[in-house]
Amino acid sequence: MRAIRAVTAGAVALAVAAAAGCRGGADAAPPHTGPLRVGLAYDIGGRGDKSYNDAAAAGIDEAKRNLSGMRVKEVAAARGEPARRKVERVRALAEAGYDPIIAVGYSYAPALRRIAPRFPRTRFAILDEPSVSGPNITNLLFAEEQGSFLMGAAAAMKSRTGDVGFVGGNRSPLVRKFEVGYVQGVKHVNPRARIRIVHLTGPHDLRGFESPAKARRAARRMYRAGADVIYQVAGASGAGVFRAAKCAGAWAIGVDYDQAKSADPAVRDVILTSMIKRIDVAVYDYLADVADRTVTSGRVVYDLKLGGVDYSLTGGHITDIQPRLEQLKQEIIHGRVKVSPG
Repeated sequence: MRAIRAVTAGAVALAVAAAAGCRGGADAAPPHTGPLRVGLAYDIGGRGDKSYNDAAAAGIDEAKRNLSGMRVKEVAAARGEPARRKVERVRALAEAGYDPIIAVGYSYAPALRRIAPRFPRTRFAILDEPSVSGPNITNLLFAEEQGSFLMGAAAAMKSRTGDVGFVGGNRSPLVRKFEVGYVQGVKHVNPRARIRIVHLTGPHDLRGFESPAKARRAARRMYRAGADVIYQVAGASGAGVFRAAKCAGAWAIGVDYDQAKSADPAVRDVILTSMIKRIDVAVYDYLADVADRTVTSGRVVYDLKLGGVDYSLTGGHITDIQPRLEQLKQEIIHGRVKVSPG
């Protein structure tokens, strides 16, 4: 983690800030004094979802160990809550004096648009949302399409039927980036492959990320129809895909976290690999920059070159194809293979 942080917090963060039109003067956050009082607003599922939110929690835990005196207030979204609750949650953290405040997920964009301008001396960061901006907002972004390309390549190489699947938590632009990269990776390896795609809910409905039973039914239908590898990008619902894979004697691919380590032990052996998204690194980098008084507003993008996205080897299931995956990884990094985000 520290090796990645040394890169992102230095030249990369400054380069990205410069590209976004940010400079250390007008757009830099005001100096921080005293121990950090961090507000962390989780998305649905919160700490313990064994996926997206847990990756953010890992970054917070690492920061607690390394940044002296840091105090953290963690709050989570409730299933089915109205959008105004996120606004109220962020406002409550700001009014209580937490600074910085980290919003975990794009669903907090409306909240930051309303609250950040009202608290200009409070620093805000949001994960996976490029559209909200301001002199006190940092966008922590990832090249999910690049990591997902490798998942598609792995699926195509390990599939015996030439039939693979994708289960998305909803039909949002973020999930679309994973889907598009995955499809490109599959087709790069096997242009004739069949790709079955299901989204559990519509673009603004987050319940698809907390519906394991629904995900299990969707995956079961895919496996019965002939798919033998499914990539899930569905948060806590991914557990349902893993269960379906176990029953079908087929493969599933995890996301965000090395899920062969975090999922229920009963299903870990069917997790082919996981697309690791270093949310922990992004959160840690951001907090370290606040503590160092070097934080800037604007976009910071974590891609394959920076180690911000990658794949896991737990279980040894892709050892045989790792050399080819590494070759593709380098071709993406050096621009010889182009991966479109959508």
